[in-house]
Amino acid sequence: MKYIKNRDLILNGKMSKVILTLSLPIMLNNFIQTVYNLTDTYWVSKLGDTEIAAMTLIWPIIFFMISLGIGVSIAGTALVSQYTGSDRLEDATEIAGHVISFSFTLSLALGVIGYFLAPCLVSAMGGEGELYDRAVEFLSIMFLGMPTMFIFFSFTSIKQGQGDTVTPMVYGGLSVLLNIILDPLFILVFDLGIRGAAIATVISRGIFSLYAVYRLFLSKDGIKLHRKHLFWKKNVLSKLIKIAWPSSLGQSTTSVGFAILNIFIFSFGKSTIAAFGIGNRINSLILMPAMGIGNALATVVGQNLGANNIARAKKAVRTSVILATLFLVVGASIIFITAENIISLFTDNAQVLSQGTYYLKLITASVPLMGFFQIFIGTFQGSGHTIMAMIIMMGRLWVLRIPMIIMFKNFTSLGTNSVWYAMVLSNLLICIIGFGMYKSGKWEKKVIKKRAV
Repeated sequence: MKYIKNRDLILNGKMSKVILTLSLPIMLNNFIQTVYNLTDTYWVSKLGDTEIAAMTLIWPIIFFMISLGIGVSIAGTALVSQYTGSDRLEDATEIAGHVISFSFTLSLALGVIGYFLAPCLVSAMGGEGELYDRAVEFLSIMFLGMPTMFIFFSFTSIKQGQGDTVTPMVYGGLSVLLNIILDPLFILVFDLGIRGAAIATVISRGIFSLYAVYRLFLSKDGIKLHRKHLFWKKNVLSKLIKIAWPSSLGQSTTSVGFAILNIFIFSFGKSTIAAFGIGNRINSLILMPAMGIGNALATVVGQNLGANNIARAKKAVRTSVILATLFLVVGASIIFITAENIISLFTDNAQVLSQGTYYLKLITASVPLMGFFQIFIGTFQGSGHTIMAMIIMMGRLWVLRIPMIIMFKNFTSLGTNSVWYAMVLSNLLICIIGFGMYKSGKWEKKVIKKRAV
């Protein structure tokens, strides 16, 4: 059985093989999700810089809403992986059912609320005139499609907790292929503009999210859901929420921080925020290996802590650091050399091209720091000690980056570069703090209780 084979690999296999076997499909899946954004950006860019700026402006709002779903999924992976490592499949299945049903309920409520609040939120972000209109159009539809996003997050977390990273990749790939087909159709052929990009994303993700959950009820290997698993039990739901809320809080406050960051950038004009949006989407390609390894590490740490093998969990962290650094140095070198050519694919505006190129070169030069950051996040989340992950997520933005931007903007002559330099320096300092937290050893205690005798 694949479930047993994956568990044995994670608990006993060669560590480099374990990390690569789990992380490569996650990397590809992350690439697939990035293609979602790049596809939307490419086709929307045909409409003009205002539409690109609108998508960039409202992204922190979307991220704020989905952060709660991400938190539940992170908790799901931690608990499913630790129960799997402890060989307690029924407990893992019960957690999986709660992750699905709670995520759906939460996303439905958030989506409805967000739809009605969309105009106010865009206005609060500083959107005006045509930029405001385009941002509201896109945001409203994305809110209505929120459940499809949450459900796919839940499915992915359940599968990854079991050590299956291939299935989410396959479904994600089919979803993005459909999105690639639908984007030009809705945006240009049906003349729906920026709304077409949102509709294409919701439809393509929704179809495969529903199918993914359906397959969990038919599974003959590992977790197989029944209707009874979807009904909430107080002790199970409280355990899930206890681990989920720090991740949700960390993610949501990070999104608020990025919203504030966007306001600072927007104060320099449309060109600057468009450059930031394009540069970030390209930079996300470089970070995919580190993010994939960090996500895979969460599963490996979780299952080995569940099996009471702390030494092997530590070995997984060390191996992940080495692999992430190698991937990032190679990727960053390529992007650094070709930065201007890559930015030019998305804009012919001279100011956007100049600012985007400078930002992309600076951030890629320091990108190995993000490898360490992702490894610490994966370690703390996989162990279920999500408060530690929350601290470094919130600390990087609120304690370090935003105060630095304010200081650089008001007391230096760096201008738009204030943001770029603050980002690099905050990444360096938070990695030092994260290392100290890792060395404390507090993450080594698993969060599931011993099986009752």
